[in-house]
Amino acid sequence: MSWTSSDFRPSAELLGKNGVLEEQRSLRLKKRETEVFVGNLPLGISEEEIRYLLKDFSPLHVHKVQSGCKCFAFVDLGSVQKVALVIQELNGKPFHNKKLYVNSNRSSPKRTPGVAARPQELQVLERPSRQGFAKITACTQLIPKAAGDSQETEKPRTTFFAVPMEMRGSFLVLLLRECFRDLSWLATICNAGGEVGLLVTSIVPQTPFFWAMHITETLHQNMQLLFSSLAEAEEQQPYLQDSAVRRGTRCLAQYHLGEYGKAWNRCWVVDRVDTWAVVMFIDFGQSATIPVQSLRSLDSDDFWTIPPLTQPFMLEKGILSSYQVIHHILKGKITGALNLESHILKFDECK
Repeated sequence: MSWTSSDFRPSAELLGKNGVLEEQRSLRLKKRETEVFVGNLPLGISEEEIRYLLKDFSPLHVHKVQSGCKCFAFVDLGSVQKVALVIQELNGKPFHNKKLYVNSNRSSPKRTPGVAARPQELQVLERPSRQGFAKITACTQLIPKAAGDSQETEKPRTTFFAVPMEMRGSFLVLLLRECFRDLSWLATICNAGGEVGLLVTSIVPQTPFFWAMHITETLHQNMQLLFSSLAEAEEQQPYLQDSAVRRGTRCLAQYHLGEYGKAWNRCWVVDRVDTWAVVMFIDFGQSATIPVQSLRSLDSDDFWTIPPLTQPFMLEKGILSSYQVIHHILKGKITGALNLESHILKFDECK
């Protein structure tokens, strides 16, 4: 079950000479060492998208604040160490045509710097300084020369995106090696080409990256075998002991399929925070934060012979801005693979 954030509950304390109870500010506005301030967010962004932005750091609570043309959030990460990491990773990072301002909640400014007065064109990302990032051409956008002049345009501007953490080879190699004993099927991933149909299972919003199932007869057979075996195992597999839930644990958890309901699926524990586990559903390319006590054992190699049903892709043109594309089929051509991350295939959608 995916973790759903809720507002921090306000508390009260005894103040004044007459002992009158006055409402304090909610915990989301208190200066807490484990909270991080995320400023310069785009208007209309949802808490779900903010959680996804910080999902590598396992956010416990998210509270978004929007006032006029300003939008920011207070995010509880549960530890001072994670606050330092997220500041180093995300501060100044382009997001939705803006540069994020990320700082500890203790030093969050009264005014959010760099808030744009009107929408700006998509900027070119700065060259990342940390290892593990790859600059790739994602889409081309025509920028009008002047307001009100829709005919005259400048030369197309190329936009660059960093490969998401969960799609990087360094992360996936670790996950796959711990989940699967036989990795011979990896050699066939980059051989796909030509016209294909892709069933989208997960997207990285406002980027060209997404996870999808390459629809083939082999995929259909693997889906039938896997889902039938997991359905039979659901009631037979015991729930994991608390001490057994740690990074690298192979397990079974419920995956939400939107309007299609829930289904038990294979997952791998990425991290753990108290009574919550951050897991990666390997057959859907989706991570989620779920209660530790809801995980079932799935450590037998018999459940890990079928390769992951989904794999990472990147649109050659445009970006994915809506979750509505999930569980829908995209038709187009596979045109190759990324130079620096050859397991991510480039996809040209037929409009």
